[in-house]
Amino acid sequence: MATKVLMVCLGNICRSPLAEGILQSKVTNDTIYVDSAGTGGYHIGSKPDRRSIAVAQKHNIDITQQRCRQFTVDDFEEFDIIYVMDKSNYQNVIALARNQQDRDKVRLLLDEIGTSPNEVPDPYYDDNGFEHVFNLIDAACTIIADQLKNK
Repeated sequence: MATKVLMVCLGNICRSPLAEGILQSKVTNDTIYVDSAGTGGYHIGSKPDRRSIAVAQKHNIDITQQRCRQFTVDDFEEFDIIYVMDKSNYQNVIALARNQQDRDKVRLLLDEIGTSPNEVPDPYYDDNGFEHVFNLIDAACTIIADQLKNK
């Protein structure tokens, strides 16, 4: 049975689509399933932000087939691990948790690499921030992929 990982940010157009694509590029789909969602419903059905698509393509990752969706309570049932990009989204996801088992699935992505601050900055209002965000997520996803492969 595949381990299911969900990446979550606010709108599901910048950070979490990158995290989905990056982690997918580091694992095999038959053992690890990766998806992404946003805590807000602003962009449901849309492609990721063009700047996220561009930085991913620069690193040979194609995220153009992804479509934005909103995080739901059902995601606690569907996924084994839920990585959030920042503390605000962490609180939004935790607020929907029904029990301790749900809460135990939720983690801050950058806690995997032990950086401080441990939040992936939202690059939406900073065209130059996408490469930095890609590199932060890539470092965390490398560690996550290794952990999942060694399970």
